[in-house]
Amino acid sequence: MSSSKPIVKLVGGRPWSRGGDIGQRADVLVRDGLVAAIGAEAGEAEADVTLDCSDAVVAPGLVDLHTHLRQPGKEEAETIETGARAAALGGYTAVLAMPNTTPTIDSAEVVREVLELGRSAPCAVHTSGAITVDRAGETLAPMAEMAELGVTLFTDDGTGVQDDALMRRALEYAGGLGVILAQHCEVTSLSQGTCMHEGATSARLGLSGQPSEAEELMVMRDIALSRLTGTPVHFLHLSTARSVALVRAAKAAGQAVTAEAAPHHFTLTDDACGGYDPTFKVHPPLRTDEDVAAVKAGLADGTIDAIATDHAPHTPDSKELPFDQAPPGMLGLEYALALGLTELDLPLHRLIELMSVRPAQIARMPEQGRPVAVGEHANLCVIDTAAAWTIDASGGASRSRNVPYVGRRVSGRVRHTVCGGEPVVIAGVAQR
Repeated sequence: MSSSKPIVKLVGGRPWSRGGDIGQRADVLVRDGLVAAIGAEAGEAEADVTLDCSDAVVAPGLVDLHTHLRQPGKEEAETIETGARAAALGGYTAVLAMPNTTPTIDSAEVVREVLELGRSAPCAVHTSGAITVDRAGETLAPMAEMAELGVTLFTDDGTGVQDDALMRRALEYAGGLGVILAQHCEVTSLSQGTCMHEGATSARLGLSGQPSEAEELMVMRDIALSRLTGTPVHFLHLSTARSVALVRAAKAAGQAVTAEAAPHHFTLTDDACGGYDPTFKVHPPLRTDEDVAAVKAGLADGTIDAIATDHAPHTPDSKELPFDQAPPGMLGLEYALALGLTELDLPLHRLIELMSVRPAQIARMPEQGRPVAVGEHANLCVIDTAAAWTIDASGGASRSRNVPYVGRRVSGRVRHTVCGGEPVVIAGVAQR
């Protein structure tokens, strides 16, 4: 971010207050990267940049717990710069990069590289670290060295830690460091060689299916290991009704577990794979109507703490391979907010909690997910909830084009994004 902070005035919007309510119209003044005034004082002040927020909500910037930025090693699909630009356009002021890069983010050296590349990005770029060396599930990575650099969340995303004893040791290690372990729940002995959900659609298509139990067994195991070690655990991209029920029961028992869900798991089902289009291939796979309903219910009742995009860019060439050979993953950063507003029957303040407040708390980003109040860091997005638009195939700012929502009509769009006091999106246009 730039060291020179402009004075910014957001005019005519409704700020999201400290109590989580969306208040009456009030101007907001940003100076030196902080919210300096709200109301009449802000309206009377001079500013370098004035942003029209009429008929819109001034909200805390969104925070994504699950972003694949591909750099280092797979820059042909995405870079930190392009991914962060897509994030800013989607209203995100912070993203957490996943470690399945080439090389894996499993050492202090690679953490430093990612953080350095993110310094000039149009949103705050944080990174997770791998639980095991090269995400191979054999030897614990040097989590303490990475934690010293500010890494707060560790995951072997893309591969669940299969060894029960190793996962127990990892949780004990994490508990001593005060960091969070996040699990990609997938038992490989049940999922190896599969490419979609196991059910009526996979049988009709003749494609190998992954049973829901491949996810649920690991959710069950890690709830037990979290109870055994007394260490919190976070579950990535829950996709099945029984997984949601397991987390709900664990929370009811007082366990320190949290969970996220991706937009595609509350908007799409395995029926989308019926045309053999690899755009709809993802891990965990798209599930059934019953599972989608359960994920929506979990988001509504607080069982699922956060919406995380699992933004996973892939080059067009790789996504044009046959369904069973193509890599799994979909784009999400520029579409998540609109999909949440359109598909979830939730009030806006609840959606902001799911996409900003709770993700910031889980990833321990104290400058993010805060109310629009004097003295708070100016990480903001301005949401026009009434804006209607149709998702196209361009992929937006991403280098990739694997968009599963093409042609879908949605409501709600980000008008402006202010990151660290700097307007990085103005009137829907990225400023750098």
